[in-house]
Amino acid sequence: MGDIIVRGTNIEGTMRVYSAVTTELTETARKIHGAYPVAAAALGRTLTGAALMGVSSLKNESDSITVQIKGDGEIGSIIAVSDCAGRVRGYVENPYVIRALNARNKLDVGGAVGRGYLSVIKDMGLKEPYIGQVPLVSGEIAEDLTSYYAVSEQIPSCIALGVLVDTDGSVIASGGFMIQLMPGASDEDADRLTDIINSLDSVTTMIKNGMSAEDMFFRITEGFNMLMENNGIKPEYKCTCSKERMERALISIGKTELEKLIEEDGRAELSCRFCNNKYLFDKTELTKLLDRAK
Repeated sequence: MGDIIVRGTNIEGTMRVYSAVTTELTETARKIHGAYPVAAAALGRTLTGAALMGVSSLKNESDSITVQIKGDGEIGSIIAVSDCAGRVRGYVENPYVIRALNARNKLDVGGAVGRGYLSVIKDMGLKEPYIGQVPLVSGEIAEDLTSYYAVSEQIPSCIALGVLVDTDGSVIASGGFMIQLMPGASDEDADRLTDIINSLDSVTTMIKNGMSAEDMFFRITEGFNMLMENNGIKPEYKCTCSKERMERALISIGKTELEKLIEEDGRAELSCRFCNNKYLFDKTELTKLLDRAK
């Protein structure tokens, strides 16, 4: 069962639903960053949330949405960036967090994140990107994204995210869903959805037990007349770094700093935070960049 995001609405058009399995994506991210279980869960949830948000709100290939979580816990910042097709990249500031399980015998993501803020930045090709920020509700990420939609976008939403990590540290199951009520949705619909959500197994339990994204879609909307689009989207971990981008980064540090780099080191090595790829620049290349900076 591969990774996929499916989406649809009820016949009345008052409810939008997105459901995702992201196990391969999260395992790829875990391997790239060497993340320990708590950090892998935090990053996987954030990447899945960003993918759902990108698919639900972006229209053009060049658009992007960035979810940034800044808490005072030992995990530090978490960043995830997605496009309209669920291609995501991200990192946690400290991937090597070790914490005891929480009171519910689960990975203590909330404790590792701590208190702070969640920011959402939408870059849709306008002069200025849209930026929304809300205080962290729990640090568990799904609740924080739900709060963001309620406060910043005034869209009643329910988001559930989960990552299950095996004893060897690998990701067994990862995914999530997002339900959004549109204008015209009734209080009765909201109450029915609440009852369904309260009766659900966790996202990771559903996926581990063999449920697909399609199965989850219809389970979380049981009793509603739903129309699921037949063009599922394959989310994937995909970095957009390149030597050209790193060249621009070096030029942006300015002529003085470049001259200093050439004189003192005669070389530069830049590493991408998202994928850990390294880019080397020798003295000749740096000198050419200095000419461009001038």
